[in-house]
Amino acid sequence: MRIAVAGGTGLTGRHVVEIARRRGHDAVPLSRYGGVDLVSGAGLPQALVGADTVIDVSNIGSIKTDVAVSFFAGATRNLLATERKVGVTHHIALSIVGVDAAPEGYYAGKLSQERIIEAGDIPWTIQRATQFHEFAALMFDTAKAGPMHLAPRARTQPIAVREVAEHLVTLAEDGPGGRVRELAGPREESLADMVRSYARAIGHRGWIPEVSLPGALGRAQRNGSLLPQNDPILGRQTFAEWLAALPDG
Repeated sequence: MRIAVAGGTGLTGRHVVEIARRRGHDAVPLSRYGGVDLVSGAGLPQALVGADTVIDVSNIGSIKTDVAVSFFAGATRNLLATERKVGVTHHIALSIVGVDAAPEGYYAGKLSQERIIEAGDIPWTIQRATQFHEFAALMFDTAKAGPMHLAPRARTQPIAVREVAEHLVTLAEDGPGGRVRELAGPREESLADMVRSYARAIGHRGWIPEVSLPGALGRAQRNGSLLPQNDPILGRQTFAEWLAALPDG
């Protein structure tokens, strides 16, 4: 099977490409490095020729609602339109558990992506997953007040990114499935504790105060609305195991 991976050079995409190739598929990463721009559509027709399936794990760093919606909506419309022209028969998108519970910022972008796919005419699969273990590192790097690192209060059930990638390739092999069971890590964790544990693992010894993030997203993180529902598929690797496997752990 020829699988085009949107965002194929990113955190998730690298694993998807490697796993797909190891299983004998022809996996093609789509990225700006390879001359493909999802937002403008440049390079897409050539990159998708002969593809059977597209797995979209593309990403954007901004948490601004207008920026996130513009990126995910624009990229998804371009992908679906090009897929229709070249004969792609399955579109898979990775989304996030609970995006409809707090549709603002980055989550608003992912929700717009889901709705465009559902309204389209390309057979599709949407896989919602919880945050990756790497979310702790992202929060350590970005949640700051001046030089001080902060630990956001949130209930989460983090999963290993490689396990998500493995499942996405399996979905490609299985064919269109619509909305499939959610993916989540093996157990619930406190994001604040995760951030502090990650900080200690990389040698940071400073005080990291716990804070509540504002708005609907912050409330959803704290009240459990972003935890998996309805019998999710559970991953194997715990956050503690991921932490122990870090190069400096």
